[in-house]
Amino acid sequence: MTGTSKSLGKPKNLGKPKSAATSATAVDAVFKTYPQPARAKLLALRRLILATAKATPGVGRIEEALKWGQPSYLTPETKSGSTVRIDHVAGKQLAIYFHCQTDLVATFRELYPDKWSYGGNRCILLNVEDKLDETALRHCIALALTYHLNKRNARAVPPSRSKRAGT
Repeated sequence: MTGTSKSLGKPKNLGKPKSAATSATAVDAVFKTYPQPARAKLLALRRLILATAKATPGVGRIEEALKWGQPSYLTPETKSGSTVRIDHVAGKQLAIYFHCQTDLVATFRELYPDKWSYGGNRCILLNVEDKLDETALRHCIALALTYHLNKRNARAVPPSRSKRAGT
């Protein structure tokens, strides 16, 4: 079934959309395939991602597209962030996916060790029946959407010296 996956593995690549209009239609079609109550919770996550992006300095316009058949959120203009994807995993479980070669999930695990379950270094796992902790999720989403921006800013700051040269 499009839009769902049976495991936490990478879903089959279903191709890239050809335009923003096609993308929006394709994303909406995927949301319609999700069973309730997963669909309602995923739509709430979608709204949270878009609102967080709008409120986070440096993110710019968000592009919603399908990546591996999943609703995905990218920062194409600013390239400030790492892609965030959402999906219904199985049964009552949802996932918010992050690029596995970042330290994002490790950071979330440090910040919120008992808040959620995690799928290795790839995702936050949520129970569809649980209330979303919007404050904590906004924080994680903002960190993802500014991941590259934060890395660039960290490289731009010269290392501090404990002693002045010549003293």
